[in-house]
Amino acid sequence: MRFTERIAELEREREPFAVATVVARLAPVSSHLGDRAIVFADGRMEGFVGGACSRDIVRRHARAALNSHKPLLLRVRPAGSGSEAAPETSDDVVDVPMGCTSEGAVDIFVEPHVPRPHFLIAGFTPVADVLARVAATLDYVVERFVSHEELPDVPDVEGVDVHEIGALPIFLDAFEPAARARSVAVVASQGHYDEIALAGLLKAHLAFVGLVASRKRGAGVRDVLAQEGVSEAQLATLRSPVGLDIGARTPGDVAVSILAEIVALPASEAAPETETGAPGHEALDPVCGMTVAIHETHHRAEHDGRTYFFCCAHCRATFVASPERYAIAAAP
Repeated sequence: MRFTERIAELEREREPFAVATVVARLAPVSSHLGDRAIVFADGRMEGFVGGACSRDIVRRHARAALNSHKPLLLRVRPAGSGSEAAPETSDDVVDVPMGCTSEGAVDIFVEPHVPRPHFLIAGFTPVADVLARVAATLDYVVERFVSHEELPDVPDVEGVDVHEIGALPIFLDAFEPAARARSVAVVASQGHYDEIALAGLLKAHLAFVGLVASRKRGAGVRDVLAQEGVSEAQLATLRSPVGLDIGARTPGDVAVSILAEIVALPASEAAPETETGAPGHEALDPVCGMTVAIHETHHRAEHDGRTYFFCCAHCRATFVASPERYAIAAAP
């Protein structure tokens, strides 16, 4: 399968991944200009952008790019060499010293591909109408849920799929945890099925769940949900009244205030981490300081009852020649 076809396949499957491309090189390095690799959220790689050292550097920073949803340029240089460029401190350029024997250098552009988040809207109201129309023009997959009786009257909007409210639990069950964590939801049914929609949404661990209601009615909805078994922790995530205080009066104003609150989410809430690797699956190479995937590296050594992991044979040999020096440096 061609590289572009593989990317298209992953996009269709809504699989998070990053594309790493070699954009500059200085021999001797094993990669060539234009070499590419796909890096998945769990660290798996398809393709080639260099040897063991470069591969682990790319894997680590690609996963970081998936978490931040921001592309970056990796500039890999020999550690301590006169050819090192001045360190960059910007978010989109990262200088990485490489402790391996190669004296070459390579620049690798890392581009994250994260599926568009879902925007779930429950309700057949003017606010829901405007939210659906505007959200469809933004970077969302918009899904709208209404009652069976309301279905024939929901306006047809390009980019908005409409479902019966009873299908919401099935829809949420089909979501992967990572997809849920990127998605947002707003309930605007004017009391018709607020509790029905929120009972499932609050248990789904979405990035944002809001209720269009007054403070008094919002408190009443919380009481009903608590009686129905929604936990206190889940209720604490409900945003009601939803929307920033901008003096909204019309349905359009309210929709804008809600979207503004979603946009203003802290990065840690709006773009939760995509990576799925469990703690303890990685270790620091005590010689060069690189992060090494424990289950992938073949280079390891024992010293004083502890196992050390290395990115390459050179780092391992350096450690074995003077284990006390590097063991002390690697001690927590």
